[in-house]
This record gives sequence, C-alpha cells and structure tokens, in this order.
Amino acid sequence: MTASSEFPKPSSPRFLRPPHCFPPPYTQPAKAPSPRLRPRALLSSPPMATAPAPLSLSASTLPARLRAGAVPAGARWRQARRGRMVVRAKIREIFMPALSSTMTEGKIVSWSAGEGDRVSKGDAVVVVESDKADMDVETFHDGIVAAVLVQAGESAPVGAPIALLAESEEEVPLALAKAQELSNGQPQQAPPAPTEDAAAAPPPPPPAPATPPAPVAAGTKGVASPHAKKLAKQHRVDLAKVTGTGPYGRITPADIEAAARIQPKSKPAAAPPPVAAPSVGAVPQAAVLPPVPGATVVPFTTMQAAVSKNMVESLAVPAFRVGYPIVTDKLDELYEKVKPKGVTMTVLLAKAAAMALAQHPVVNASCRDGKSFTYNSNINIAVAVAIDGGLITPVLQDADKLDIYLLSQNWKDLVKKARAKQLQPNEYSSGTFTLSNLGMFGVDRFDAILPPGQGAIMAVGASKPTVVADKDGFFSVKNKMLVNVTADHRIVYGADLAAFLQTFAKIVEDPESLTL
Repeated sequence: MTASSEFPKPSSPRFLRPPHCFPPPYTQPAKAPSPRLRPRALLSSPPMATAPAPLSLSASTLPARLRAGAVPAGARWRQARRGRMVVRAKIREIFMPALSSTMTEGKIVSWSAGEGDRVSKGDAVVVVESDKADMDVETFHDGIVAAVLVQAGESAPVGAPIALLAESEEEVPLALAKAQELSNGQPQQAPPAPTEDAAAAPPPPPPAPATPPAPVAAGTKGVASPHAKKLAKQHRVDLAKVTGTGPYGRITPADIEAAARIQPKSKPAAAPPPVAAPSVGAVPQAAVLPPVPGATVVPFTTMQAAVSKNMVESLAVPAFRVGYPIVTDKLDELYEKVKPKGVTMTVLLAKAAAMALAQHPVVNASCRDGKSFTYNSNINIAVAVAIDGGLITPVLQDADKLDIYLLSQNWKDLVKKARAKQLQPNEYSSGTFTLSNLGMFGVDRFDAILPPGQGAIMAVGASKPTVVADKDGFFSVKNKMLVNVTADHRIVYGADLAAFLQTFAKIVEDPESLTL
C-alpha cells in the first residue's frame, strides 16, 4: 500500500508530515501518549491497515545488560527473601528478660518446656522470679528447645542466654555444641591459674640497676645548668673546679652549694592529700560483721534483695515527718455500711488520700534526678502488702477518678495477684503516693520509709477511743487515729504537707464525698 492511495497529496509545504500527526479540524487536539510508553516503530512510520507485529521482549532479543535486570520485581523479592532465609541464624538464644526497671538479675523458678520439646511463638517456656513477682516468659519464635543453659533454682543477669532454640531437629546437634562452647567459655574469662611447671620455675632475675654516668674529672670545665651558673656567680665559685654529678657530668645547683659549703634548704613536708567530702547522695556502707556462732545464714530472696536495695537508696533522700490526729467516728459508720458490699478500710483511706492529692499536686510529685521534680498527671495510690518472703506495693491507678466499689474490686484482684506473685510491672511500679496501714494489727503510730521515686508515704495507725475536750470545755469519747506522713523535703515543704493533712482530715471526718 502506498501513501498516495491512503492519504491525499499535500497541496502546500505545510503538509509535509502525514496527516495523522495533526488533529481533525474544529476539534480539541488529542493528547499524544508519552513516547516512553509507545514503541519506537510507531514514532517513525504511519499507521498500517493490518495489526503490527507484537513486540518481542524475549531474553534472546535483549542486550546482556537488560537481560540481567529483566527479572520481575516479585521474583527478585522472592529471590532476595530466599537469600535472607539462607543466611539467617538457625539457632536462637532465649535471654533473661528485664521484667521491671529495677531488675538486674532473675531467678529461674521452673521450665515450662524441657529439652527436646517443640514450642511455638507465644508459648510460655519458663517462669522467672523477678524482684517483685513470678512471671511467665514467652518465646518469640517457633522451634525446639535444644539446650537449657540455666537450670531451675539458678540465677542469671538480665540479657544473659538461658536456653538455645533450634529451628529443626537437624540443628539440635549444632545447638548442643554451641551450649558446650558457652559453658566452656565462661571460665575462660578468669585469668588462668599457674601450672606446676610455671610454679617450680625460678623467678626471673631482677633487672640490673642502671649505672650512673661517671662524673667529669675536676679541672675541666663541665656543662652547668642556668640555675647552677647563677648560683656560682652569686657565691663566686669557679665552675672549672666543680665536679658535676648530673647526667653526663652536668653541674647541678647542688654541686655549687656543696662547693660553696652552703647548707641545702630542707624541703617542706608534703601536705597530706585533701579528704574528699562525702557527696550529698552518698550512702554509708555497713561493715560486714562476722556471723554469730551457731547461727544459720539465709541468703536474701530476689524480692528481699530488691526491698533491701530500695530501703538503702531511700537513706540518700532528705526526708521529714509530720503527724496529724484525725477523728474517725463518721468514717467508722460509713465503713460499717459499705463493708457488706466488699469495701475495705484500706480502700476508703486510699480514696480519701487520692481526693486530697488532687487538691495538693506537689505532694503527688516526685524527684528522680536530684535536679528537678515532676508533677504526675495521674494519682496512683500504692498500698503496701506483706506477702510470704517479702513486701510488695500493688497500685490503685487513677484512684481519684474511680468510685469506692470499683476500687474495691480492683484491689481484690491486685491482692490475689500479689499473693500468687503474678503482678505485672505496671501494677506495682507505677505508684505516685504510697499508703501503709497497720491499724488492723492494733498499731497506733509508726513511721514509714519513703520509697525511691515518690514524694511522700502515709503511715496509718489504728483508730482508738480517746477522751476529747470540745471548745466549751465538755469532755467526750471519740475514735481517733494518728497519721504520719514521710515526705521528700527537696520538693515538699512543711507548709505543703500540713495543708495536705488538713484536707485529708476534713475528708475523713466528713466522708460523704467518698461515696459520690
């Protein structure tokens, strides 16, 4: 087919290109497709009546540099993924986790999965005793527990491997070999003990002392130091007659003084090194006393060690104490009403303390770095609970926003978890104010130790009948309890704590607001 049979002959030089390159008359020009999306043949020849041959993109017709990149994106991703699967580790380590911010080591209570057991992602494999609770530790991968590195009853620092996990049975021997290497590698960190041959070998001879340089003979003018020359001029000493005792016969000032028969000046005694003043946050270390004959030494448990550490750290805080007597007749009446519904006296006191803290936020603040204090947005009341082998403080979170019935339900759940050592870290480490109540044991007053990271702790004694005189001079018997608050004097001052106790006493003496 020729061009003349399909297109009219151009009548002017304007029509030197095929008509298909121009839009039809009186119509909007159509947007031509991008040259990158059109084959090169369509840009150099007019359209044909028959369908053009399909463009071949086979590997045989492409240049070598294009054939290398002609792999589809999905195939390249699968190849890269298969490559990563080849190089990734087949044996994984199960580490000792950090179950709390104060935990430095953990103790293995028991292994839920033994050696040779197959586990899946999310399965509990071990129970670890932290400084506050016993918690199940889950695995993040599927595999076989090939080797247990830390047995039940033993301890390991946070981050140390406690077991090895193999992907398949083929990797189990490799995991056992790695476990053997780890067990053998631990003693290698210590310096090796001397062998018998080394012990029997005689010690090396001491190095020979360096011989001092021979002095320059008298009668020859030696080299003198500037200070020696100055002294020789002052005392009229001839340097040619002085024998130098310095390096390479150098004449020193001492040689000049000896030649002039001048008594050398005695050097002043060295001043003793200054004694460093104890830092503000330094805690005196107690001397280790010898055991009493016949006594049994029992090491601390993990929880007891954590409590001991916190109590020693609290000695570095400048704390002060304020006591306040409070009449509890109306609070006792309210307690008798709500007791059948499961509300305890501890919950009523925690609710009253939270309501008072909402009006005095500085008592709810904390100082952690010794340079600033933090206003806590939430009021979380931590309540001290004695459990078997230690002490723990479950936290009633947002105690000012919940009613006493919901707080009582939360408190029962927390106490149940605390007895079973199943508290989560946020359930015992998020307190902003602590309450310690020994009134149920008949204790009338006591002082509590301030926990690290908090601004105040309240110690509540028992409510006992007390003779009280009113303003008119009449006597009556009322129930009274004594409340002592220990506070951090860096952020809480005496007036702040007194105002807080006044507000707390008003709430307790008129407890109707507790039920709202």
